Amino acid sequence: MIIPWQDLDPETLTNLIEHFVLREGTDYGAQELSMATKVQHVRKQLESGEAVIFFSELHETVDIKLRRELGR
Repeated sequence: MIIPWQDLDPETLTNLIEHFVLREGTDYGAQELSMATKVQHVRKQLESGEAVIFFSELHETVDIKLRRELGR
């Protein structure tokens, strides 16, 4: 189930994004980016609809996924 990012408390959304960035070990190329910049990138992906917040009822977990990955 997709959870609209706008439905989350701003602090909760930031915490979720930070957890995602730390867990994924996201690679942004040769130049290392700050946590704030990485969070901003993910937030923009959520705002544009490229990424979504996904709740798995089966596993009772919340994750951020690229929308194009959900069809797989």
